[in-house]
Amino acid sequence: MKNIFSTKPLAAAGALDGAGIGFDHGASRAVIDAVLPNVDNGRFAVKCVAGERVTVRAHCFTDGHDVLRVQLCWRAQDQNQNQKEFREVPMKPLVNDVWEAAFSPPSVGRYVYTVVAWVDPFESWRHEMTRRVDPQDVRIAAQVGVLEIAAAAARAEGSDRAELQRWATELDATAANPGADVTSLKALALDDEYADLVRRHPDRRHAVRHPVELPLVADRERARFSTWYELFPRSAGTVPGVHGTFRDVEARLPAIAAMGFDVLYFPPIHPVGRMQRKGPNNALEAGPDDVGSPWAIGAAEGGHKSILPALGTEEDFRHLLARAADHGLEIALDIAFQCAPDHPYVKAHPDWFRWRPDGTVQYAENPPKKYQDIYPFNFECEDWRGLWAELKSVFDHWIGEGVRIFRVDNPHTKAFPFWEWVIGEVKREHPDTIFLAEAFTRPKVMHRLAKLGFSQSYTYFTWRNTKEELQAYFTELSTAPGIDYFRPNAWPNTPDILHEQLQTGEPAVYMSRLVLAATLAANYGIYGPAYELREHLPRGPGSEEYLDSEKYQLRHWNHDDPASLAPFIARVNRIRRENPALQRDRGLRFLHVDNDQLLAYAKASPDGENVVVTVVNLDPHNAQWGWVGLEPASVGVKDGQPFQMHDLLSGQRFTWQGDWHYVRLDPHSVPAHIFVVRRRHGDERDFDYFL
Repeated sequence: MKNIFSTKPLAAAGALDGAGIGFDHGASRAVIDAVLPNVDNGRFAVKCVAGERVTVRAHCFTDGHDVLRVQLCWRAQDQNQNQKEFREVPMKPLVNDVWEAAFSPPSVGRYVYTVVAWVDPFESWRHEMTRRVDPQDVRIAAQVGVLEIAAAAARAEGSDRAELQRWATELDATAANPGADVTSLKALALDDEYADLVRRHPDRRHAVRHPVELPLVADRERARFSTWYELFPRSAGTVPGVHGTFRDVEARLPAIAAMGFDVLYFPPIHPVGRMQRKGPNNALEAGPDDVGSPWAIGAAEGGHKSILPALGTEEDFRHLLARAADHGLEIALDIAFQCAPDHPYVKAHPDWFRWRPDGTVQYAENPPKKYQDIYPFNFECEDWRGLWAELKSVFDHWIGEGVRIFRVDNPHTKAFPFWEWVIGEVKREHPDTIFLAEAFTRPKVMHRLAKLGFSQSYTYFTWRNTKEELQAYFTELSTAPGIDYFRPNAWPNTPDILHEQLQTGEPAVYMSRLVLAATLAANYGIYGPAYELREHLPRGPGSEEYLDSEKYQLRHWNHDDPASLAPFIARVNRIRRENPALQRDRGLRFLHVDNDQLLAYAKASPDGENVVVTVVNLDPHNAQWGWVGLEPASVGVKDGQPFQMHDLLSGQRFTWQGDWHYVRLDPHSVPAHIFVVRRRHGDERDFDYFL
């Protein structure tokens, strides 16, 4: 053959260096039908944690039988970066034209990813060459291959170019020699080391790039796995009737840390309004010593950037943050964008509120409930830009004080565009910030808030109590598409919600609900000390409000109560910390049990080494028993081999074998098993033991 090495440069290789690659060229035959995961085709970001693997799948194919090459492309999102800075990972074909690859965003921040695919002429030739058997076919095919190798050499430089030229020359000469052994010729054409050289310099002139760069937010680990404890600082005092302080909270830190919590969440710590202040049990009239609701924010002492003087000073707050950190605790603050009637905003910016024809401000209400002590903001006001900027400055202020976790009160009652903007701006400046959406509202609204940027979301767990309800709801939360952006945070109770199931005060109910929240969800929390002390009296029949709620008055708690569930809570939280399987929402699998009062499910760590099986008795009154279906292969055990189930709550160990396993749970002792699977191993002396 003549002139197999052209001195004329080939056309641009089609790397990610221009917009619309391949879309204006009829020779571009690759099809990228879908890239997953994505949230609304890239309108919103997928969520992950920095350092963890993000698995991407693409549906890619072409006409005929030619071979595709598919690459996953990803980069940090930065306005100063361009498409040349994409990193690429080869995607591997699975089945049915599905391709897969993974990448690990190295640090907290925003990223984008996409997929590029092309028909690879060299791989297509090589695939056909493997099937050639007729000697003449092999020789002709080898000559075709020489052209592909020569083209690759023209794209290469340095030693790669020289090696490819040498290969093309040798293959050309061997194919042209009628006396050459065909088997040797075919072996030379299919040489793996030379083929790897060509793969480094592919022909991407006709590459097709997925038109959407899909956004990804990489958070820190606490966004995926956290254990929250809610506490009213004003009730932390040691003397009944005396207002608690930040220093009093410091005295509680060792006990809270000992229970295994890592986030200590405070309701609003700002000055409480005096106008229209509520009394105990939401009474319309308050006495001179009544403390009011902390969610009625703002008074003469200041607003959302101020601290209630009775709690302490800014320096006291900073000292508390430091001491909390010493105990492995982060302080989370409640951000409630609403005002008491005497909040400074009401006088300085009256246009930020809705005014009624009688000259009064429209207070918050959810008929028949009325909140005369709270004024909502009007997000449709003329000065909405000024309002947005001021509200962002509230986050900026507390971030400046060292806070990085915010529980946002009722975000579904504020404008959605505001949340998308403010969370985006805050996380751009402080990407380690975590936002929890407290929105008990319609499902689509809750999901929209998660898409807009909230790191975690409250759930309907409180009202999911039967086996059927729990299985259906947590299957939804742990599978696509929601799992890609919605991180559930399960709470058995809150200051607003004392579910009727808890109103009996039975320890079995409190223990079972805690186990469910802590093992079904990677993020969960409790409102204490009400929970561990089993505060259970409602304000009235049919009410979910606590009697003598801390929302409206000081409370004094007996932390030394011998009936406290604190030791049980500590044990459950230690199990969570020690078992990676419980630190993610993905991979939840419900198991069959032939008793509707028993709920069983399994979770596994990403590497499959840590498997936790939880069984909960949903009946607080009676012992329940049944058979749990668990195939040994599903937990990494060979069929027929016994394995040990170590109950981390009781310390008991059981040997299971086969597919069906008997369990019995008495709610009057412990209403749940949290098993970790111990697989059978042998040592050098042929003793069996379990790990």
